[in-house]
Amino acid sequence: MDHKLSTLLCLTLLFSTILNPALSELCNPEDKKVLLQIKKAFNDPYVLTSWKSETDCCDWYCVTCDSTTNRINSLTIFAGQVSGQIPTQVGDLPYLETLEFHKQPNLTGPIQPSIAKLKSLKELRLSWTNISGSVPDFLSQLKNLTFIDLSFSNFTGSIPSSLSQLPNLNAIRLDRNKLTGHIPKSFGEFHGSVPDLYLSHNQLSGNIPTSLAKLNFNRIDFSRNKLEGDASMIFGLNKTTQIVDLSRNLLEFNLSKVEFSKSLISLDLNHNQITGSIPVGLTQVDLQFLNVSYNRLCGQIPVGGKLQSFDSSTYFHNRCLCGAPLPSCK
Repeated sequence: MDHKLSTLLCLTLLFSTILNPALSELCNPEDKKVLLQIKKAFNDPYVLTSWKSETDCCDWYCVTCDSTTNRINSLTIFAGQVSGQIPTQVGDLPYLETLEFHKQPNLTGPIQPSIAKLKSLKELRLSWTNISGSVPDFLSQLKNLTFIDLSFSNFTGSIPSSLSQLPNLNAIRLDRNKLTGHIPKSFGEFHGSVPDLYLSHNQLSGNIPTSLAKLNFNRIDFSRNKLEGDASMIFGLNKTTQIVDLSRNLLEFNLSKVEFSKSLISLDLNHNQITGSIPVGLTQVDLQFLNVSYNRLCGQIPVGGKLQSFDSSTYFHNRCLCGAPLPSCK
């Protein structure tokens, strides 16, 4: 009996050691070493106070451990401040799936090249920062990426065409930077899923590539750039596109001949140089939002569908549009 009891006690102790992190640390020692180096590189910021060598790194603030492997799989700093550049050691967390620095105005320098080593990375979010330099070509090597968000930062240069080689992307956010050059032709040739494209508030120029006609984007926001020429390739009866914002560009094409799919719920074309008239086909579309103001449109606004449910600000400042909700045609 005593023998059984002592065996039972040993087993109880063994299991409590495994289950109790205080007795047995879940955190991988390599990951812990890297995280402490990251903390040091950031000059021990207040937001990383919980990162202490004597505690289990799976319990630290701003990181999570995988429930099976106990390897660090996310590093997200979006409250509290860090300053300086992204430490190179970030690339030494091989199981990282999410890397996020959000609302970090004191984060500067380029995107750390060591990030190219993070082959498991699914989400990269470096938004509302002062990170600068170009959008790196090496992002195309991270084939598991589903989401890239580099918005509200200081990126310059052109958009790398290699991003179209990422097969699992759901969205690319490059809005509110200082990007120049053309939208890559390759954006009409995504190899897997077709991502939402947020490229607004940059200095992109030239024509929208005709290759975009080949793909079905759910959401496109190219507003507030310097894009010219035609945009009709984005539309089509068989598309399933829902939201399109091309406002405040230099686009110049004839709207009369454009065919719109019934999936469209929001269309913003304001402040361009679009000519022609509003096509009757738009009466068949269940639009929740429409703005074609400040263009060069003419003719009667077709009657029907949702077109009269919008007020005059949707249509005003065109060459000679008329009919409800604008004054009637002469």
